[in-house]
Amino acid sequence: MVKVQTPSGRLVEAVQVDYEAVAEPWTTYTLSDGSVIKVRVTLKSVLRLEGEFDQGGNPVYYVGTDAAMRVVKSKIHGEPTAAPVTKGKVEGYA
Repeated sequence: MVKVQTPSGRLVEAVQVDYEAVAEPWTTYTLSDGSVIKVRVTLKSVLRLEGEFDQGGNPVYYVGTDAAMRVVKSKIHGEPTAAPVTKGKVEGYA
């Protein structure tokens, strides 16, 4: 078990839960600039907060994820940049 801090600031015990990927589909989005992108979220880890339940009485889980994105179609084209823009390099982006 590990300790996890909830959004309210409380420390609660959490247990790691094993999982099996049943499907990892891509979700398609059309952007206002005419581009079409696909995004897929992949689960990395699951923690169940011990003794914590949501409004429906279901257990509360924290999940760790990775996100992948690819451009399917774009009207905007240019020369490749030296380094790709990533989430960590975009100032003010959450």
